[in-house]
Amino acid sequence: MEIKELKIGNIIIPCNVLMAPLAGYTCYPFRILCSELGAGLCYTEMVNCNSLRYKDKATQKLLFTTAEEKVKATQLVGSDPRIMEKMARSNYFEEFDIIDINMGCPVPNLFKSGQGSALLGDLKKASSIIKGCKKSGKIITVKIRVGIREDKMISAEVAKMCEDSGADMITIHGRSRNMMYSGTPYFDQIEQAKSVVRIPVIANGGIFSVPDAEKMMNLTGADGVMIARYALENPFIFSELTHKEIQKNKYTIISEQIDLTSKHYDETFTLSYIKRLVSFCMRTEKGTKKYKQELYKSGNISELEYIIRKIFYKEREID
Repeated sequence: MEIKELKIGNIIIPCNVLMAPLAGYTCYPFRILCSELGAGLCYTEMVNCNSLRYKDKATQKLLFTTAEEKVKATQLVGSDPRIMEKMARSNYFEEFDIIDINMGCPVPNLFKSGQGSALLGDLKKASSIIKGCKKSGKIITVKIRVGIREDKMISAEVAKMCEDSGADMITIHGRSRNMMYSGTPYFDQIEQAKSVVRIPVIANGGIFSVPDAEKMMNLTGADGVMIARYALENPFIFSELTHKEIQKNKYTIISEQIDLTSKHYDETFTLSYIKRLVSFCMRTEKGTKKYKQELYKSGNISELEYIIRKIFYKEREID
């Protein structure tokens, strides 16, 4: 695929390969890692506006950032246009350049409460949310799906609504809400959405390799791609796509993730995050399944580092 700069509103990001917001994973250390490996933009985990409204400490922690993140992007989820606007304009997002509105999450608890992909069934409310958040003065992006069900695909209609409401970019997951995270993406739906708007359209869904990304771009005409779960298994997908030369292996980047996470978070968070990240990275490492139970039993950083050496240097004798 063609790697190029991408203009979102008045911001230019270095390339058109983006990292998706992933609950439980796209914390500050992981975003720094993805940026280092070549991602042009990385979003925080999904931030629930209702939790933020009631000053939930865990939710506030999701917004941790430093000056090392040159362009700061977050994702906000909610269903009440007034609350969404109030939170977007609050001091919580003072340091952020970009706010993404989640209109694509398919999980039942959000869908039943009218949030995430449920907003695809109420485009009037969805438009009000975008217009309200735009009053924050931030660049507003929106992440959507091609529809709630396969028998009613509305990607072009939603894309046009987003643009008309003030969105600066749209990311389209090529599956319906009912498909959740499996099945072949509807490339034609992304192509149709791209054809009716002038703002950038980013394609997402089913990208697990460089050929997958190239196929997505060729079939949709999108302006870029957004990588999601596969980046957890293989963070080097960003360097592979952008042809950025990286002289590190998985063991090195995970060790650096431990150091960076420990610097900014407590040991409990560090252990939990690193264990989850390593469990994904192990999937492409043969012969490591036997270490998974030992990984999750590790109770401190030293024990964690020991088992990680065994996982990624399994051919060596570890005393």
